[in-house]
Amino acid sequence: MGIKEKPELLAPAGNLEKLKIAIEYGADAVYIGGEEFSLRVAADNFTNDEIKLGVDFAKARGKKVYLTANIIPHNKDIDEYGRFLNDVKDLGLDAVILSDLGMFDVTKELAPGLEIHISTQANNVNYRSAQKWYEMGAKRVILAREMSLDEISEIRRRTDKDLELEAFVHGAMCISYSGRCLLSNYMAGRDGNGGACAHPCRWKYYLMEEKRPGEYMPVFENERGTFIYNSKDLCMINHIDKLVESGLTSFKIEGRVKSEFYVATVVAAYRRAIDSYFENPDAWEPNPEWLSELKKVSHRDYTTGFYFGRPGGTEQHYASSSYIREYDMVGVAEGYDEKTNMAKIVQKNRFFKGDEVEFLCPDGSFFTQKIEYMTDADGNEIEVANRPQSIAYVKTDKKVLKDSFMRKRREK
Repeated sequence: MGIKEKPELLAPAGNLEKLKIAIEYGADAVYIGGEEFSLRVAADNFTNDEIKLGVDFAKARGKKVYLTANIIPHNKDIDEYGRFLNDVKDLGLDAVILSDLGMFDVTKELAPGLEIHISTQANNVNYRSAQKWYEMGAKRVILAREMSLDEISEIRRRTDKDLELEAFVHGAMCISYSGRCLLSNYMAGRDGNGGACAHPCRWKYYLMEEKRPGEYMPVFENERGTFIYNSKDLCMINHIDKLVESGLTSFKIEGRVKSEFYVATVVAAYRRAIDSYFENPDAWEPNPEWLSELKKVSHRDYTTGFYFGRPGGTEQHYASSSYIREYDMVGVAEGYDEKTNMAKIVQKNRFFKGDEVEFLCPDGSFFTQKIEYMTDADGNEIEVANRPQSIAYVKTDKKVLKDSFMRKRREK
C-alpha cells in the first residue's frame, strides 16, 4: 500500500484549560468558540484575551487553533460578525470555521489571509459542492456526518488534491441532518442553529392521536419506555486504517461542552491508535485497550454511524437517554515529589484510603494504584479526601506526571 500522510487529530476545547489538556494529551489542533457566533453557547468559550493565550500556548508547541463561527446567521448577525472578525483576525488563529456564504464573503473581505474551513453545518455530501467551496477560497471542507467511507473516498478522488477533508470520528451524533435541527427552537425556544440547542432528541416521547386529545399513549420497547430520537455515540477507533485510506486530512472529536477528563481520555486513545497505525500500517490491528479507555468516560453506547452504510435500527438507543458512567474523575495531579513518592492531587470528587484508582498520564499511559497512604495539605494523614478543589497528597508506586487524571471505578 502507498504511504499516506498522517492525519491531523483535532480536539474540542470548550475553554482555555481544555485547550491545554487537549494539546498535552496529543491533539495536533483544537477548535474553539469565541463569545459570539459559535454553535456551543453551553461551552465556556473564549474571550479575545483567552483566544490569544490559547493561540500562544498552541503555537509554542507546534499546534493549531481553529475558531468556530458556524451559526446560521440572520441579517443582524452579519454586521456583528464583521466587528467580531476585526477583533480576532490578528490573534494568530490558523482558520475560522464557517457554514454560511455571507459570513464566508465577509471573511474573505476583512481577513483575506485567514484560512476558511467549511463547517459540517453546510451539509457537504458530494464532490461538486466540496470542489466549489475550494474554488471560492476555502482550504478545508468538514464533511457531513451522514457519509460512508466509500463516499468520502470518491470525494477525495474527484476534488483538488490541495483541498483538505475533515470528518467527525468520535462523539455525539445528531438526529437531524448534520446538526440542522428545528426541534429545539420549536419546543424550547432555543435555537440549535444559533448555538443554544436544548437537545430535545434526548427526551422521552409519547404518542397522541388527533381525535383523542389528552390521551398520551406510550411508545415503548420495554417497561422503561423508548427514546425514539436518541442516537448512540460515534466511535471509529477500531477503524483507523479505513479512515486513513479514505483520504481524510483531519479526524475530528466532538465535545466542546464535555469535561477535561473526557477530552484527555479520548484524545490520548486516538493519539495512540493513529500513531500505532503509522508505525506499521500493513500489520495494524486495533488494540482492545483503546476502546476500553473510551468506555471509561461518560458516553452512550457506541456506533460506527454512517461510515459503513446507512444505519439500521440498532444505532438508536431506545431504553434510556442516560449516559454510561463507569468511572469518576476524582483528582488531577499538580506535581510529584520523587523523594517522598507523593503526588500532589487537586481533589475533584471523594476518594478514600484503600481505594484502587488509575492515573491517566499525558503520554497516554496509565497505571493502577491502591491508595495506602495520603495526607492533607498540612501533612496530616487522612482516611478520606472529600473537599473539592483542596489539596491531598497520595503516595504512589510510580511517578505521576503533572496534569495526570486520577480516576476511580464506580461501585455497582
